[in-house]
Amino acid sequence: MGWFYSLSVLIMLNPYKIARPILFSMDAEKAHHTTLQRLKTHYNNPLLRSLISNHIAPLPTRLMGLTLQNPVGLAAGLDKNGEYIDALSSMGFGFIEVGTVTPRAQPGNPQPRMFRIPSKECLINRMGFNNEGLETFLNNVRQSTYRQKGGILGLNLGKNATTPIEKASEDYLIGLAGVYPFADYITINISSPNTKNLRALQGEDELSQLLRQLQEKRLALADEHQRYVPIAIKIAPDMDEDQVSSIAHLLITHKMDGVIATNTTLSRDYVKGLPHAEEAGGLSGPPVHEMSLKVIHKLRKELGKDFAIIGVGGIMSGKQAVEKIQAGANAVQLYTGLVYKGPRLVKECVESIRRHHS
Repeated sequence: MGWFYSLSVLIMLNPYKIARPILFSMDAEKAHHTTLQRLKTHYNNPLLRSLISNHIAPLPTRLMGLTLQNPVGLAAGLDKNGEYIDALSSMGFGFIEVGTVTPRAQPGNPQPRMFRIPSKECLINRMGFNNEGLETFLNNVRQSTYRQKGGILGLNLGKNATTPIEKASEDYLIGLAGVYPFADYITINISSPNTKNLRALQGEDELSQLLRQLQEKRLALADEHQRYVPIAIKIAPDMDEDQVSSIAHLLITHKMDGVIATNTTLSRDYVKGLPHAEEAGGLSGPPVHEMSLKVIHKLRKELGKDFAIIGVGGIMSGKQAVEKIQAGANAVQLYTGLVYKGPRLVKECVESIRRHHS
């Protein structure tokens, strides 16, 4: 294990390019879990913690009434069960989003279910909301010290695969009540392509009904807990302008606080003909960047200047983070870029946005 221990230190210090070929020789999902486990081990070691930490000067950013340390966050999906919140905070994120969690534990789709397309810096996943359920998730969140130290934590909710789509709102309301006391903001994920019929909730009638119920429940919870927790809706990139416009209208009508644009795409144009390109699931990486820019631009036009937009999808450089901001996003999130570029991408994005603002 000595070589592996040394390797994992290198991962966080970044000769990431040294570590990446070894990680990429593993199954993608195994490499994912191995890296997170090693990050946590090193974070818990006082001697190593300072070595793995990304020290980033603050760039305070307002989002949904919250003050972020900087506008670069971690997208949901990397830490589905909230097991690694404190360790991930060492990478310098201005905010962290964990989940997606469902009310009941579920295994997700059969493995293998995550695939790299390295020549295009893309991933395809069909994880299927694999998670250990709401109770375990909340235990993990409670054990984290990230929020006590001033970190902003988003908790991302989904529905169980076995819950009929017409009863999806029941799962979201259970999740909302469960996470409410422990979240700085809550994300409603209606855009994963890996839970059957989930994206149907983005339809006008379905979404209106869901948002109405969420707002009613949120008002009751705000009264019960004497605190207001913002709600953001995570949407797909595979929509035309009319669909985006309709969603924007509903977000305002039902008093939602933010929108996350966007999730993964079903399109395969960018990777056509390459190994794994025809695997089922959502594609992430560079093509989603261009798709999300169009959605963000349309959302900003429809929502006005004050509504919170988080831009996510295919950010592989500081320049692309700035492009998200220029399109209308208030903040951005990373996922696939971390797999291909390593932890230093966080600092690169923050510094690029800082220069853009100066």
